[in-house]
Amino acid sequence: MTYLPFTRPTIDEDAIASVADTLRSGWIASVPRVVEFEAALSEYLGGRSVRVLTSATAALEVALQVCGIGPGDEVITPAMSFAATPNMIVKVGATPVFVDVDARTRNIDLDRMEAAIGPRTKAIMPVHFAGLAVDLDRLYAIADRHGLRVIEDAAHAIGTEWRGERVGTRGDLVVFSFHPNKNMTSIEGGAISIGRDGDAKRIDHLRFHGIVKDADGNVDVIAAGGKFNLPDANARLGIAQLARLPGFNERRRVLVRRYLERLRADPQPDLPPDSAGHSWHIFAPLIPFDRCRLSRRDFVAAMHTRGIGVGIHYPALHTLTLYRERGYAESDFPNAARIGRETVTLPLFPLMQDGDVDRVCDAVKDVLAGR
Repeated sequence: MTYLPFTRPTIDEDAIASVADTLRSGWIASVPRVVEFEAALSEYLGGRSVRVLTSATAALEVALQVCGIGPGDEVITPAMSFAATPNMIVKVGATPVFVDVDARTRNIDLDRMEAAIGPRTKAIMPVHFAGLAVDLDRLYAIADRHGLRVIEDAAHAIGTEWRGERVGTRGDLVVFSFHPNKNMTSIEGGAISIGRDGDAKRIDHLRFHGIVKDADGNVDVIAAGGKFNLPDANARLGIAQLARLPGFNERRRVLVRRYLERLRADPQPDLPPDSAGHSWHIFAPLIPFDRCRLSRRDFVAAMHTRGIGVGIHYPALHTLTLYRERGYAESDFPNAARIGRETVTLPLFPLMQDGDVDRVCDAVKDVLAGR
C-alpha cells in the first residue's frame, strides 16, 4: 500500500535542472535570480513592489519593524493561526492581542476585532486561513478609521483572490510563504508585497544587516538589520513554481470539490466553506470526536494504519504554553478553541489523483463509524 502524505511539493525535472544550472553558475547567494523572482512576483501581483526573504516568519518580523512596532505597542491578530504569527509580535517587543475567529471561515471575526482596538493598538495582523481571504474591504475600512497599519499574514494565500483581485495586489504589507507545504515553494522562503512608498527601501536595509553603500562602494550601517536575504538557488526554484501556480491552485480546487461531495455523510465532519477565489492551501474539516466517541490521537493513528497521513492545523494559539503564561485561558476564544480541538488536515496536493481523495474519504467514514 502506497503511503499518502497530507502534503507533498510538486517539483518537476525542468525545475530541478534550472536550480542545478544556478548552482553551476558560481553565483548562489542573492542577486540575479532574486531580482528575477521579485520581478516575476511583482508582475503576478499587478506591478506592486515585492521583496523576497528567507521565510514568511522573517517577513513578518521585518514588516513589524517597518511599521515601527515595538515595546508598549499592541497588534491585533486571530487566535487561530500558526505560532509564527504572534511569535513575531512578541519578538519585536510588542503584545499580541488575540481575537476569536469566525467558526466557519476560521478568519478573524471583524466585529470582535474592531471592539479589541485600544489606545496602544498600532497594527492589525489578519490571517487568510487555509487560503480563504478575509473580507479585505471591511478590514481596511476599520484600519483606516482607526489609523492602523495592516500586515496581512497571507502565508496560506498565494493565488487567493478577493472579489476578483489577487491577495497582495492591494493593501498595506502582505506576507507570503514558500515553505515546501505551501501552494508553491522555494524550499524555504517568503515575500512581502508592499503598498507604501519608502517601505521597500526600509525592507532592503532590514533584511541585510542594515547596510547601505555609496557610489564608490563604501559601506555604512543605518539599522540593526538581520540576515534574511534569499539565496539565488531558492529564487530559481520559486521562478519555476510561480509559472505553474495557477495550474497547481486549480487542481487543488478540483480535489477539494471532490472532498466536499464525498464527505457529506453521517457522521459528517464540519466541512470548510468553499468560496470564489479560495486557493485551498489545506483542507481541514472539523471532526466531532466527542460525538464519535473517538480521540483525535486514535483517529490519526487509524488513518496512518491505512497508509494516509493526517496533519493538525493548528492548536489554538491561546492554548499554547507561551500564551497561557501571558494569562489566556482556553475559554477566552471558544471558536478557536473548538477548531483547535477538532481540526484535522487531510491530504491535499496537486499530484493527488481523484482516486486518492476517494481512498481518504472512505477511510474517514470507516474510522468514524468504528470499522
